Amino acid sequence: MNDLETFLTTGVFAYLLCFVRLGTAVMIMPGVGTSFIPPNVRLYFALGFALVLMPIVQAKLPNPLPSNFAFVILILAEFIVGLFIGTVARILMSALDTAGMVISMQSSLSNAQLFNPAFASQGSIIGGFVTLTGMALLFATNLHHMFLLGIVNSYNIFPVGDVPDMGSMSEVVVKSTAAAFAVGVQVTAPFLIIIVLMYVAMGVMTKLMPQVQVFMIAIPVQILVSLIMLAMVVSAIMLVWLNEYQKGFSFLLGGG
Repeated sequence: MNDLETFLTTGVFAYLLCFVRLGTAVMIMPGVGTSFIPPNVRLYFALGFALVLMPIVQAKLPNPLPSNFAFVILILAEFIVGLFIGTVARILMSALDTAGMVISMQSSLSNAQLFNPAFASQGSIIGGFVTLTGMALLFATNLHHMFLLGIVNSYNIFPVGDVPDMGSMSEVVVKSTAAAFAVGVQVTAPFLIIIVLMYVAMGVMTKLMPQVQVFMIAIPVQILVSLIMLAMVVSAIMLVWLNEYQKGFSFLLGGG
């Protein structure tokens, strides 16, 4: 009877603490946490990985565990940490959506909207394409292991029982947002340059031949050139984004 009470007061509660941090992060992480993955699948994944994670981090959990109101505060702190980790991962993923929107605007396809399952919202058709490609590459290159390893290492950065430093968290979120936007614009530089040159050529043609309907000719050419360029540079865009995604998680892996 005493062994059962010890298990209930230590093992079950310790598992609950692991599940709160991990489950919150998994529910919004790229790939597993997207809207087209059924909620029960995400729940089973979080429950299973929390079971594997618990023996690793059990030594870092408070012993004995607090009771009553203090335990509720502990769960709330774990929820905040898990939400922070998942949010950073989602922000880094948004760089591809930004790049897709910029490419769509430059190729005159921004009005072609579709449901982007990665963000559960409407987005550009090219943004949906590059986002789904990025999620596939996350698993193909095993970068999702870095996300899970970051959760394990987060127990060293955010010890259980300590109040999360909201100021530092906010700073990381702001830096991640700025980095994601910068990467999203930088990888679209070829489109920005070529389309600007095309607009200049259209302006010159309008002056030289005012009777020609320039937009009737230029728009199909603009779409064709953008699609050809996308086929040429999409691999480079993905490689740059994967590198920046890995750098974005360096703070969880002890890389600054």
